[in-house]
Amino acid sequence: MKDNLKRVIVDFKKLTPEILALLVERYPDGYDDAHIISFKNAKNELVEAVEVTTMDTKYLVKVSTKLAVTMENYDEDDYEDFEGDDPEAIQPPDDLED
Repeated sequence: MKDNLKRVIVDFKKLTPEILALLVERYPDGYDDAHIISFKNAKNELVEAVEVTTMDTKYLVKVSTKLAVTMENYDEDDYEDFEGDDPEAIQPPDDLED
């Protein structure tokens, strides 16, 4: 089935409260290997991502330890003072580096 959705690859640094909420809603118990899509990007690098879709956009969110921990610790109230599309709202977990 062909869709006309815009496709956007999202790195953790560009993750917004809106996309994080969609991820937690779609994967309430976290994602596992069965949910991960692997593909080559324009630089021919292997990328692993999980997919969430809005009415007009398919987001491919790159998987990482930071993403998994952030989803586990998700609390909607943490983001109530931010716009839904603000990538500054989501900070990496304190004890994790790239």
